[in-house]
Amino acid sequence: MNNTTRTTTDDAELHDAELDSPEPGDRAVDQARIDVADLGERLLGAWKDERLAARAKVANPEYHKVPDLTMAEHRERTLRQMQMLADDGAVNLAFPRSVGGHENHGGNIAGFEELVLADPSLQIKAGVQWGLFGAAVMHLGTDEHHRRFLPDIMSMKVPGVYAMTETGHGSDVASLATTATYDESTEEWVINTPFRGAWKDYGGNAALHGTAAVVFAQLITKGVNHGVHAFYVPIRGDNGDYLDGVGGDDDGVKGGLNGIDNGRLHFTNVHVPRSNLLNRYGDVTADGTYSSPIESPGRRFFTMLGTLVQGRVSLDGSANAAAKAALAIAIRYGDERRQFAGPDGDETVLLDYQLHQRRLLTRLATSYAVGFSHESLLRQFHGVFSGELDTPEQREDLETLAAALKSLSTWHALDTLQECREACGGAGYLAENRFTQLYGDLDIYTTFEGDNHVLLQLVGKRLLTDYSEQFRGADARKTVQIMVGKVALRILAGSGLRQAGQAFADFGSIARSAGRLRRPDEQYELLSDRVRTMVEDIAMSIGRARGKSKAEQADVLARHQHRLIETAKAHGELLQWEAFTNALADMPDDTTKRVLTWVRDLFGLGLIEQHLDWYLLNGRLSAQRAATVSRYIDRLVARLRPHAQDLVDAFGYGPEHLRAAIATGAEAERQDEARAYVEAQRRAGTLPVTEKELRRRAEAETKRAKEAAVTA
Repeated sequence: MNNTTRTTTDDAELHDAELDSPEPGDRAVDQARIDVADLGERLLGAWKDERLAARAKVANPEYHKVPDLTMAEHRERTLRQMQMLADDGAVNLAFPRSVGGHENHGGNIAGFEELVLADPSLQIKAGVQWGLFGAAVMHLGTDEHHRRFLPDIMSMKVPGVYAMTETGHGSDVASLATTATYDESTEEWVINTPFRGAWKDYGGNAALHGTAAVVFAQLITKGVNHGVHAFYVPIRGDNGDYLDGVGGDDDGVKGGLNGIDNGRLHFTNVHVPRSNLLNRYGDVTADGTYSSPIESPGRRFFTMLGTLVQGRVSLDGSANAAAKAALAIAIRYGDERRQFAGPDGDETVLLDYQLHQRRLLTRLATSYAVGFSHESLLRQFHGVFSGELDTPEQREDLETLAAALKSLSTWHALDTLQECREACGGAGYLAENRFTQLYGDLDIYTTFEGDNHVLLQLVGKRLLTDYSEQFRGADARKTVQIMVGKVALRILAGSGLRQAGQAFADFGSIARSAGRLRRPDEQYELLSDRVRTMVEDIAMSIGRARGKSKAEQADVLARHQHRLIETAKAHGELLQWEAFTNALADMPDDTTKRVLTWVRDLFGLGLIEQHLDWYLLNGRLSAQRAATVSRYIDRLVARLRPHAQDLVDAFGYGPEHLRAAIATGAEAERQDEARAYVEAQRRAGTLPVTEKELRRRAEAETKRAKEAAVTA
């Protein structure tokens, strides 16, 4: 009786798994199409109109990258394109209404992200001019600075440099060596770069076009260093020559983005008026007295830098736009290109190979996750900068979220561009198909606006802070209760009881394992449990150093740096999975939602597959369920294969955006021509016989002759 019951239950669950999990062969499901138009509308997000307007703009060939230009020609073309954007009013969305802007912060970023499809050099030069240089004046300056400086910045009358990074100090902004010393006798700031390592480096517009810069320097008055502040500093005259005391170099040819004139600046006793201090968060009176609305120097510093978080927000979306374009090109090509004869004698389409599906569809799933998480980030960014959600806590959350997501999305873009390039073989290496050029241009995205590893350390430290908060104010009894609960979970995992429980629940059935793995609560538990455990492990290790010297505490933290970054990555991946799941909850129950649920599962289980060693070593998965993860992913990519083209079509990129020869249908035409040629020869009887076929015929004839002899 028990055996019969178990068999019936297994059969029922297997049937459910075949319907709800991706088991190839269900034609009714495979032939049902997603609603590409509706999905495309959803992917455009809250700032749909701004995105579409930007896409219409970048469809203009005048904005497109020309691959064979010299560096000098590319720089001049990009400068002309910048003027076109300014003349068209396309750059005014985020700026204050008082100077002709619209204070539409979310829409500004949404539109800016689409520029990567035209030319990443144009996008980043625009980001330097209006997203860094102009935004620094807007966010760190006052209404007076807005009136004095922003109109000329918006119109491109004053091309500008964002002079923060130094040759000797990149991400460590607090340690910048450039100084701005107040001279009470003249009521001026004296800007100096005291040694070669203090030169401002990598600045867009610095080599040629910039006529002013926002210079970040240590503010010194009355012999006291009040930390890094921003100053508006003219650097060139109308004739293009450096002003007195200003000098610089050209960074020259780079790995990409050669339409931008990156360069170095140095200052020797350069005087600017006292009013050129962008003084929203720190001011100096005529007699040199410093004041700030933020008493803590540390909080003041992070508040000033936090106002410029939009660079990281925009790179998160821009990087994914490039990844989506690459996937749209590679999947179109993979759906048309044929290679190696199949069972029916016809050559097989690349995308029908499981490995090809694994290579492209897993990254497609990640791009969907990145897209949904970016929309959440963009909404939070707009809320903070519009004033609707502008609290210190919301700003801190925004900075942490932007740091985590920018890191993951820029790495994802490079990984996707390279994989798509390889998946398209030699065609992928041709400049006309854009992979190599996009890769070169986007390579720097991983280290500017914050090196990804440094940003993830920021995220990891925030996770440790949040972990310690649960113990704040807790008495000894409460602390013991918290720790006992954590220890109990460790014992459950480490003893093998959890794996045994999973094995018992699965009854050796792959269908049961798959059924549990596709449940969102199961995926969430696995992903979130990994983050919690990793945070706790590091926190407990670091906690043992409490009471020791600062040097010893720093040494302990340094020894856990790698683990801290891995923890921050896991946290960011969990955020992406949650954003994807939340987006699914807002969709009507139809074929589109069903297919996107498979995409979400592919993303979530792909993360678990990447870290199966952790789940096994830490007792979170049984061996059987761990093995099922990869098998289930294989089913998922097979089930998603018929929907691959629709999923990239929903991105909404036309040929004028992709501009890749292999994404125009030309490959399908070539394949059809080749097959038609062979078929015509076959019908006409002129198709040459292969040596293999000739041998097969001879063997068949010999066999028939032997059989005839035996019969006779």
